[in-house]
Amino acid sequence: MARIHGQIVAFANIWLTADRKRGAVDLMRHVPDTPGGLMDFLFTEILLWAQTHGLTSFDLGMAPLAGLAEEAKYASLFARVGKLVHERGEQFYGFQGLRAFKDKFDPRWEPRYIAAVGGWTLPIVLAEVAMLTNGPSRSASAARSGDVA
Repeated sequence: MARIHGQIVAFANIWLTADRKRGAVDLMRHVPDTPGGLMDFLFTEILLWAQTHGLTSFDLGMAPLAGLAEEAKYASLFARVGKLVHERGEQFYGFQGLRAFKDKFDPRWEPRYIAAVGGWTLPIVLAEVAMLTNGPSRSASAARSGDVA
């Protein structure tokens, strides 16, 4: 959690394994118009905390659809749609910004896959999850209400 003048301006949830050797960041949020570098500071503090507490690894989480951003001559229709969502959906989810943020910490990226039956069911479910977890651009309404975004 990061505070400025006693007010919480950013936070990230941390999950630990039962043996407390591995950690992972889950939800992270900050208020709109926070000072530049605040989330970098928060993550640096989290990683230093993990090191001090003897964690052997720390997972920064995924960068959804990032692997689809690369050009593939024989990509499936789903992969092409995913690439389009990755490129054009920035205002709704921040795909590229999230990947760029996590890249600062020089992580070891590992591919993750989801397999499902039902044709277009999976993209619809993923879009709904993205909207539930991030929602459409909330900066204007959050700025008016003072909510954490």
